Amino acid sequence: MDPRLDVSLDRSSSEPLSAQIASNLRVAIRDGRLAPGARLPSWRDLAARLGVGRGTVRSAYERLLDERLIVTAGAAGTRVVAQPARVDSPPPPAPPPALNAPLSGILHDFSAPPLPFEMGVPAQDAFPAKLWSRLRARALRTGAMSPVTYPDPRGAATLRAQLASYLAIARGIHCAPDQIILTAGYRGGLGLTLTALQLAGRTAWIEEPGYMVTRSGLQLAGVRAVPIPVDAHGIDAERGLALAPDAALAVVTPGQQAPTGVPMSPARRQALLRWAVRAQAWIVEDDYLSELQLQGRVTPALAAGDRHGRVIHIGTFSKTMSPSLGLGFVVAPLALAERFAEVAGCLAPAPNLATQLAFAEFMAEGHYLRHLRHMKALYAQRRDALLARLGPHADIDAMGGLAVRLRLPSGCDDRAIAAEAVRRGMAPSPVSRWYAHPQQHERGLLLGITNLSEARLAPACDTLMALLAEMR
Repeated sequence: MDPRLDVSLDRSSSEPLSAQIASNLRVAIRDGRLAPGARLPSWRDLAARLGVGRGTVRSAYERLLDERLIVTAGAAGTRVVAQPARVDSPPPPAPPPALNAPLSGILHDFSAPPLPFEMGVPAQDAFPAKLWSRLRARALRTGAMSPVTYPDPRGAATLRAQLASYLAIARGIHCAPDQIILTAGYRGGLGLTLTALQLAGRTAWIEEPGYMVTRSGLQLAGVRAVPIPVDAHGIDAERGLALAPDAALAVVTPGQQAPTGVPMSPARRQALLRWAVRAQAWIVEDDYLSELQLQGRVTPALAAGDRHGRVIHIGTFSKTMSPSLGLGFVVAPLALAERFAEVAGCLAPAPNLATQLAFAEFMAEGHYLRHLRHMKALYAQRRDALLARLGPHADIDAMGGLAVRLRLPSGCDDRAIAAEAVRRGMAPSPVSRWYAHPQQHERGLLLGITNLSEARLAPACDTLMALLAEMR
């Protein structure tokens, strides 16, 4: 054999013979043993020399053809290309740029357990894990035996029926189960609503301060969000008309305003409903805390007083149970129910069926109402313990809802303090982040009370006070 074609084959190797032949020829071309223009043996000749099938040699040649190292020239045979393409290993690709995680600055870590003072997360130690595990295991078995067909995109009929009964009793909302669409939490409900209403290019009132996810979600949907200041009575429709008279939507938290905790007064509720009817606008009610009002009577839902079908009620079990359930719901006005169902069917079907079935049983057996009563008592106790611990040493405002506000001296950067707190194992929320125009408002920290167990309270408070002393 031509020494330039010294092809060695290892027939015991797992590498195919065609790949070994191609590799040998590739090295010979790269090393210059096979010069540009050199003619290679025919498939038949090389196969006979190596004792392999012609198809094996053909496959090896085809690899080199694909790599543009050889070229077929008809009667002139197969030759090494005049200017062989480089066969050196390409340089490793540059690492992709680091990307920000979604909701950065709002959630500190998607996989970590909740930290002291973290908002929006229920008590980790009070979740009914054993009961829920049993109900979910049963629901998984039921779901496995279900027909292999598409489930109702609005959600399981059993859970929607349970929700309709619960909303009538607990929130004063009288609706049919077919008006309820199950969603992946509040964010899923907001996305479903914005898609169904088709308000891109229009204007919406939002609360100032208010939930930053709502503000960002509206902007992503192409809706211009205009902040309307909130006072001790809630959002003011008259102020909204002065700032954005062309608004087609208002997104509010009337039960317990997020984050101030104030309930919207009856007069403000009526004014907002009158505006929606007069302007043919829509109101999205974010009922994020549902019945978790720690003192006084639970404020009724805004949708309970809607007589003209202008309120879209969004509820979630993220704050009352766990955000990991990924479960919420929308109550659509009767005139919009079919459209919401169509949008759900095409773009946003209800989440995990097993979770729905388990939660339907959880509600039917009375566990949900008992859980709410237990959580209200627990959170009231933890709020009082936090106030007692920090009250003598800091400027604390016992807000409604599930947080208290710690005021900071003028000139303090609440976002920098909050970022350092995360590094020290705490997660307070900077007040400024809740404002669309933070430079116009005071600084402070919102301290969530839900995960302040007795064992965590004193160390967390001591660490926080030490941090504040350093940052000042």
